[in-house]
Amino acid sequence: MKASLLRKLGFASMIALMLGGVVACDNEGPAEEAGENIDEAMEDAGESMEDLGEDVQESAEEAQN
Repeated sequence: MKASLLRKLGFASMIALMLGGVVACDNEGPAEEAGENIDEAMEDAGESMEDLGEDVQESAEEAQN
């Protein structure tokens, strides 16, 4: 019975820690917002580079014809 009680307490503690982590991640702080802004800027830059590469490729193909 003692092992069963300890197992239940351990399981309850683990669930409480996981729920606490989820709740803590819900609040966006300034560092998280800055990180998201950086991610967006990098995605935009990547898309711009991809568009530029496509434009260069199209120009090269037109020059060959």
